[in-house]
Amino acid sequence: MDWQAIWLSVRLAASTTAILLALGLPIAYWLTFSPRRWKFLVEALVALPLVLPPTVLGFYLLLAMGPRSPLGALYARLTGGMLPFSFQGLLLASVLYSFPFTVQPVAAAFAGVDRKLIEASWCLGVSRAATFRRVVVPLSLPGIATGAILSFAHTLGEFGVVLMVGGNISGVTRTVSISIYDSVQALNYGAAWATSLFLLCVSFTVLALTYALQRRIWAVWPIN
Repeated sequence: MDWQAIWLSVRLAASTTAILLALGLPIAYWLTFSPRRWKFLVEALVALPLVLPPTVLGFYLLLAMGPRSPLGALYARLTGGMLPFSFQGLLLASVLYSFPFTVQPVAAAFAGVDRKLIEASWCLGVSRAATFRRVVVPLSLPGIATGAILSFAHTLGEFGVVLMVGGNISGVTRTVSISIYDSVQALNYGAAWATSLFLLCVSFTVLALTYALQRRIWAVWPIN
């Protein structure tokens, strides 16, 4: 079993999930409560990775992160390295690829919060930011937890995007899915079986914890 690839995938998934929570919550809040008529364009952009082939997304990300692009040139000036075929580039690609897995469950949870509770908080003089922290977020914890766990599990199993953007550099960009692919290509079915079983067990455990957490939270805050 390729433990180095497994650890890299776990580190990538954890970093991706943390960034997505920081970015996804305010975007989900805006999508839920904004009166803008054109926000459907933002919703379509957020959901685009769900239908776009990973190779297509990976190709455009390669162009956007290349040394001749503004982003790639800026990164090269600041760090002296390149985004493609690096862990940082892999992280950026994973954040974009898993974005809808965080934003959509969180936005659905925000939309399920009783608007009367939010308006009551505003009427009591509580600011929008404080209302978000004290009312919206606590009542949306199941959706937030679901988005975080789904993003983590989805990142663990990424293949097309990470292969396009990161390649197959051991200890740097070689994730567990690429390790399984390499084992199959080398006809090392024993290693592929062991790593695949490990990933299957982790994915099942993550999803089971998600549903268990949702049940426990709703037991604390029952819906009338």
